[in-house]
Amino acid sequence: MKAFQDYYPDELSYCYGCGRLNKEGHQLKSYWDGETSVARFVPKPYHTALPGFVSGGILASLIDCHGTGTAAAAAYRTENREPGSLPAHRFVTASLKVDYLRPTPLGPELVLHGMVRSVAGRKVVVDVELTAEGQTTVHGEVVAVEVPDHLHQKAKDAHAEQTARR
Repeated sequence: MKAFQDYYPDELSYCYGCGRLNKEGHQLKSYWDGETSVARFVPKPYHTALPGFVSGGILASLIDCHGTGTAAAAAYRTENREPGSLPAHRFVTASLKVDYLRPTPLGPELVLHGMVRSVAGRKVVVDVELTAEGQTTVHGEVVAVEVPDHLHQKAKDAHAEQTARR
């Protein structure tokens, strides 16, 4: 089964958190589990804030990328289209709200659950819960907007230029 992020066009697949073409990034992968989206991530020792705990910035990036991936998948669902069909859906973050409820331990697998709150045209709102060892440690709200045509074109041009240099 392909992840939501695997359907992103190449020129929009370089995100540090979820871009399949960014080999240095998190490589986060999100999937549907019924009406909820799910992603899993095992933090590495270099994702440390304080010894034994994950950096809040890393946690925010996971919520961000899981939320935008869920937004893209929700847009396809709303239109009754297969993921990856054209025109492609790709979302970026317009607003990110993160509430750190308790320290997130470094070591265990982190599980993210996304719930689509609303889909309205080019805007999707997703609530994300991040758990470690069955306990919710972070709650996030992602307001995602579809990548505007002019930014998509700039990314396409930059990708073509980068590919030509190889």
